[in-house]
Amino acid sequence: MASLVLLIGFVILAIITPWITDRADFNAINTGDNPTNHPPDGDYLLGTDRYGRSVALQLMWGARVSLFVGFAATVLTIVIGVLIGLTAGFFGGWIDSVLMRITDWFLVIPFLPTAIVLAAVLERSLWTIVMVIGITSWPSSARLIRSQVLSVRERLYVDRARALGAGRLHIVGRHILPNVTPLILASATLAVPISILTETTLSFLGLGDPTEISWGGMLDQAQQSSAVTSGHWWYYLPPGVAIMLVVLAFTIFGRALEEVLDPRLRKR
Repeated sequence: MASLVLLIGFVILAIITPWITDRADFNAINTGDNPTNHPPDGDYLLGTDRYGRSVALQLMWGARVSLFVGFAATVLTIVIGVLIGLTAGFFGGWIDSVLMRITDWFLVIPFLPTAIVLAAVLERSLWTIVMVIGITSWPSSARLIRSQVLSVRERLYVDRARALGAGRLHIVGRHILPNVTPLILASATLAVPISILTETTLSFLGLGDPTEISWGGMLDQAQQSSAVTSGHWWYYLPPGVAIMLVVLAFTIFGRALEEVLDPRLRKR
């Protein structure tokens, strides 16, 4: 519950940011009005960076980008994983063999180096990062969903539906998919922190969208301005703590949701 409250707080912050602040307030280079590398005080809650931009405003706008990429990439990951896992598990035979060999091929390829190469080659934008994360993260979800479908399709009520003349779409929509939905929800919740961490890594390496600010981009700018060696802790510590809290909250909430949706885990 504490993790859920924390996540709701970050989501609300990301949603209301455009209504409580102007994007130009943090995006403009210092013109002499704001002090540079200013520590936190009453005027600047989290201080300013080397350009005189408010770190607090960057953190708020960065939450929008990081959470958007995390959710969008997770949706793409789950959609691909569900389609492949459901198809392979339900039809079996040569379809299962071909799809699982493709899945195995993606599994043996190093995830992060592949994402870095794709992000470096393709156009730098948020949608590119979403696509890169989505097409490199789906194999594990596909494997999990396939294993569950293999179990569900052999149950008696599915055989009864076949005996009564139910078609494949009816069986999948009424019997297979509802029984794997809890696993899909749990997998999605646990995939969001991986997507956020991947986006942070790509942005920290300078492969993010240069027109947007994210928590990973803030860490990259802090590293470029030597904030660590200069003792400007207010520039790199807030985004680092925000990333840690969101990832930890999603992980804890995902584990709790998995226990709630799985009776076997709940009993244990």
